[in-house]
Amino acid sequence: MAEIRIRNTNERIQGEENVRAFLDKQEVLYEHWNPSKLAPELQEKFVLNDEEKAQILSTFDAEIRDLAARRGYQTWDLIALSDATPNLDELLKKFEQVHTHTEDEVRAITAGRGIFIIKGTDDVGYFDVELEAGDVISVPEHKPHFFTLMDNRQIVAVRLFIETEGWIAHPFEDATFQKA
Repeated sequence: MAEIRIRNTNERIQGEENVRAFLDKQEVLYEHWNPSKLAPELQEKFVLNDEEKAQILSTFDAEIRDLAARRGYQTWDLIALSDATPNLDELLKKFEQVHTHTEDEVRAITAGRGIFIIKGTDDVGYFDVELEAGDVISVPEHKPHFFTLMDNRQIVAVRLFIETEGWIAHPFEDATFQKA
């Protein structure tokens, strides 16, 4: 289950309903899919061939199509990152810059762990959403954020897009942001 850490206070929010209630107030969609639907051999596999990627997308097809229909997403893909990913550190440096998009940034984690750092309301400031398999999050357009990996540096996630060419990051300069 996702867990939240509010950076200014180090407060932690745990439990699906508490996480969902907090994120609702921040206008961030949070849902949970059943990660055990995935074939056991894919639940901890982070280097995937095209057939395995298609199998994961097929496994969660109903959930993907339901979310897409409700939110207007037109296309989706699968991203798999691990230490085996070529140039992973350079790729992560691009991810680890606060930015916005002109559409939602969506991740449905099917394996591994990742973290969104999101700018909340003025009374909250920045907060971390630590995600694991089964967690689904949609950061709304124009909301400053970034996404990166947890310490294990392994993740497989479905990404959904409104624009068929995907989203474009727009840098967001914020003097109040501090890397934690």
